Amino acid sequence: MSQSASGVVDMETPSGEAVDSFSDKLSSLGADFRRWDVRRIEALLDLPFSDLIHRAQQVHRQYHDPNGVQLSTLISVKTGGCPEDCGYCPQAARYHTNVENQDMLTVEDVVAAAAAAKAQGATRFCMGAAWRGPRERDMKSVVEMVRAVKALGLEACTTLGMLKPGQAEQLQEAGLDYYNHNLDTSPEFYGEIITTRDYEDRLDTLQKVRHAGINVCCGGIVGMGESRRARAGLIGQLANLDPYPESVPINHLVQVEGTPLHGTEALDPLEFVRTIAAARITMPKAMVRLSAGRREMPEAVQALCFLAGANSIFYGDKLLTTGNPEAERDKALFDKLGLHSI
Repeated sequence: MSQSASGVVDMETPSGEAVDSFSDKLSSLGADFRRWDVRRIEALLDLPFSDLIHRAQQVHRQYHDPNGVQLSTLISVKTGGCPEDCGYCPQAARYHTNVENQDMLTVEDVVAAAAAAKAQGATRFCMGAAWRGPRERDMKSVVEMVRAVKALGLEACTTLGMLKPGQAEQLQEAGLDYYNHNLDTSPEFYGEIITTRDYEDRLDTLQKVRHAGINVCCGGIVGMGESRRARAGLIGQLANLDPYPESVPINHLVQVEGTPLHGTEALDPLEFVRTIAAARITMPKAMVRLSAGRREMPEAVQALCFLAGANSIFYGDKLLTTGNPEAERDKALFDKLGLHSI
């Protein structure tokens, strides 16, 4: 067993009959199985679809209410003008998209949006800002927003980019419950998507969040032209964090005209479902969130994602700058599937 520079621990991969034995044992390994070699996750993704879903369901039912889904709402508190070059993001200043730059919202605006989200049934309110990382003068407003959201009785989450020393502690003192900072993809594919920050920058921010005692929300995006092995690499990176994230958003690329990834060959929907299932098996206690791209998914695909272990969604009309299924449509789908909010 050896550890790579990216932090993933490699272990011997079973072959032949040993692979069958390995896959039969997956559901019983649970949270004690802390280290996931990429090849083992590929073996998961290669299973017959029904076998993979069955194993994911076994793990899901062991740790979670099988019909419960956590509802989060996400708003952009500062939109557009980001200096980064993330190939999927319409908020990058260098791309010509229809996103208009907007200054930071007022605390009053955020409170009104949070109150409306709570009235619609959301239990977590997430605030995102388009910048490389918050400046010190930005932190005062963000801290006030966090405190105001907490005062409404909601869980508070922020996604603010890379954090400087001391900023995570400021957020923790304000009562922040979750900090979102996605790894986006595997280390090997990362340079194809982003060049203005490296993988270690992301891991460094996650470490700051952990040290401050804030729950980690960390996932990635699939459908960016990556291979199945790259998807396995992303899941491996997440599952091998110690501890793995409490919340794991799995995003399906939303292609926006003007971004470099517009026109990428679409990912097969069942491959997305497989990714959800792998996340559930490798991170059994985490909330696995069916995140961006859900608006474009037929109801049957969403149902398969819930069956595969997704138990959290972004809820409401907008997800940062791209659309999200309306609350009434979500309620109707929940009724069809017999799901309830938690």
